[in-house]
Amino acid sequence: MRKMNSLYKYAVAFMLGLSVLATSCSLDVDPRQSIDADGALNTPDALEASINSVYARLRAESTYGRDLFAMADALADVGRTTNNSGRLIGENNNNPNAHFTAAFWQNSYFAINEANLILDQLTRGVDGASAAQLTRWEGEVKFLRALWYFNLVKVYAYMPTAIYQPGVTDEGGVPMPLEGSIASDIAFTRNSPRASIQENYNQIYSDLNDAIALLSSASRAGVQFANAGAAQALLSRVALYRGDWTTARDAATAALGSNVGTVLGGEAYVDGWRASVHPESMFEVRFALELESLGVNVSLQSSYTALLNLSNKNAQGGWGDFIANQRVLDFFGLSQIQIGEPETDNNNWDVTRNNDVRGQLFTTGNTVRNAGRQIESIKFISKTGFTFADNIPVIRKSEMHLNRAEANFHLGNTGEALDELNAFKSLRGLDPVTLSGDDLLEELLNERFKEFVFEGQRFFDLKRYGRDLDKSYLGPTNFVAFDDFRILPPIPQREVDGNVNLNQNRGY
Repeated sequence: MRKMNSLYKYAVAFMLGLSVLATSCSLDVDPRQSIDADGALNTPDALEASINSVYARLRAESTYGRDLFAMADALADVGRTTNNSGRLIGENNNNPNAHFTAAFWQNSYFAINEANLILDQLTRGVDGASAAQLTRWEGEVKFLRALWYFNLVKVYAYMPTAIYQPGVTDEGGVPMPLEGSIASDIAFTRNSPRASIQENYNQIYSDLNDAIALLSSASRAGVQFANAGAAQALLSRVALYRGDWTTARDAATAALGSNVGTVLGGEAYVDGWRASVHPESMFEVRFALELESLGVNVSLQSSYTALLNLSNKNAQGGWGDFIANQRVLDFFGLSQIQIGEPETDNNNWDVTRNNDVRGQLFTTGNTVRNAGRQIESIKFISKTGFTFADNIPVIRKSEMHLNRAEANFHLGNTGEALDELNAFKSLRGLDPVTLSGDDLLEELLNERFKEFVFEGQRFFDLKRYGRDLDKSYLGPTNFVAFDDFRILPPIPQREVDGNVNLNQNRGY
């Protein structure tokens, strides 16, 4: 018998004998909780708890807890590592195999299998469930399955807008099982191949369109749960990555017209980053309890700043492993400035800033990590009231303006694209520009760069335009051409070894 190596085989072995604790409707659900083979989902409480488990997996370090933001930006041209803890250095240098890890793949497919099992149960029915519950459950799970598959395909495959094809094309999308595995014999025989990239995007579209329709009539309160506006917003982002400009524009317009999230400008935008729940959030990953904190080593707060809080810069917090490069500092006019005496007190240091309000989301750190005082991002710094567990905005409403502007540019509506870009710049304190052609596109992408620094979008924006990673600021050899195999990560080798139908990415 073949060794039980592939993900679903691993997942099933882990899941058998475990059951959902159907006692809570909060997100305080251990992601390891799963579904047994005895119909554990056939009650409303169990179904609710199992859905919360799919949400809870989003908090993992390998996913939104750190890697989809901090690691993605380290792979791109956003910043540099400080060597305070030694983390993210390989990724920042784009070393072979220093990329998204097996934990990301495994956590994603665990969540997808849970989602599939829930959807399978919904087709069979749930005793005592109301029609509204059934509608909401299906809408939430389809949103979540779309999000998980989208994250997988954007990481492990090329974008539809920029596919590198060597002499023998061996890449594809990602495996896409749509039924849950609960018995080991199914897992042993499944051996799912990689779907095509277009098949992945077609399924994501299908799930999101279903979610929009279902959640329009039934949804939970709170942006930590899927909702119709968030589904429209995610569809806009997916369509942007696909180069489906009409859908990207129309879905962005629908999302902006929803009552979920608020587009902020000026000081209100800065204050939004100090709120526990970001007012712009259309969907976010929620850390509800201190015990859910990822701790001092790998949280976003620790990855970006050595500060514990903003009230006392001398208090030791995280590691400040990843900080802005000079290009990002120049975006916002950032340089260190002493504002008081004595010089040794970290509270007597801040940064200069230009008129762009986003510069207020940076300040000087401290010297407690012996790496010297650095300019650090403070988008994530104890906003929930406990350290190293900030709620994470996955989709902010402001993104929809940039999505729509970029989509209109590609649709030939350059006047509308320029007007929207300038209206957005005004929200951030910037003067309007008069541009056309390629110059306008570059300014649109530059505005995305500035808006989403330390939010993990830059790497994927470069990837979807087929652009090289020019990181010469780290050294003369730090340049990764788009046709370099390091643009994609390796699929975990044990998955390839255990699945005869699963081909590895080029170069590994």
